Amino acid sequence: MSDALRKLLNTENSPPVITPHVGVLTLHFQLYGCEDLKAKRKVFTALKAIWGKEPDLAVAETADQEALDCATWTIAALGGSSRQISERLDQVEKAIEERVDAAILDVHREIL
Repeated sequence: MSDALRKLLNTENSPPVITPHVGVLTLHFQLYGCEDLKAKRKVFTALKAIWGKEPDLAVAETADQEALDCATWTIAALGGSSRQISERLDQVEKAIEERVDAAILDVHREIL
C-alpha cells in the first residue's frame, strides 16, 4: 500500500454524515358527485401529475381506493432538515387545496 493511500485511509477528516429527514402528510378528502371510480381518479389527476414528478416527493392514494365519496392521499417528502420538510409540506398542502376539487376533512402531518 502506498504512503498516500495509507494517509488517506488514516485521515480522521471523513466527510460528515448526512441524515435525511422524512415528512409524511396525509390528507382525507370528501368527494361529491363522483358516479364511478374513473370520475374519482380524474379529481386527483393533479396530485400524481404535478407532485408525483417532484424529486423530493412521493405521492400515493393510501386508503379508500374503492369508495366514491372519500379518498385518502399521502405525500412523503425528503429533505435535509425538519424545518425544510415542514415548509415544503406547507407549500404542497396549500397548492393541493387550490388545485384539487375536493373538500379536505382531515390533515395529519408527521416528521420522522
